[in-house]
Amino acid sequence: MSKPWHLASAILASSLLPITQIPTQAQTPDTEKQLFKTVESLDAGLFDAVNHCDIERVRDYWAEDAVFLHDKVPPLVGRGAIVDSIKNNLCGKVVRELVPGTLEVHPLKDYGAVEIGMHRFLHPFSQDHGVVGEAKFIHVWQLKGGTWRITQVISYDHQLAK
Repeated sequence: MSKPWHLASAILASSLLPITQIPTQAQTPDTEKQLFKTVESLDAGLFDAVNHCDIERVRDYWAEDAVFLHDKVPPLVGRGAIVDSIKNNLCGKVVRELVPGTLEVHPLKDYGAVEIGMHRFLHPFSQDHGVVGEAKFIHVWQLKGGTWRITQVISYDHQLAK
């Protein structure tokens, strides 16, 4: 009786061996590439909603307790305050675009991801026509219950584009 048990254990152990020997680093590039694509898509979706003043869609991107820090205005705390500020200060006034080649995405273990980059704000409407501003940003994205939301933003180094 002991032989079949040992044989079954040996077969089971040997069948698990290749799985345990796969280095986790071998999966990292695909995981990082997928994370980059996910966050890049989230960024594009958020600012498509902002650029088209789709406030309900904008609201969906923010965590209820999100914090937005800015180098030129006081902090905003909470989804409502952030969305109201976007509605009042960006909608119909600016168009945001990501500066090509500046996007970085890094995983945050057991939380989500951090997005770092530079964005440009164009003023194509009647006010401030032709003015282009740039700023650096950091967005912290949380993946919770299968949904990505921004929990923290730092927007800094605002200046006229060079």
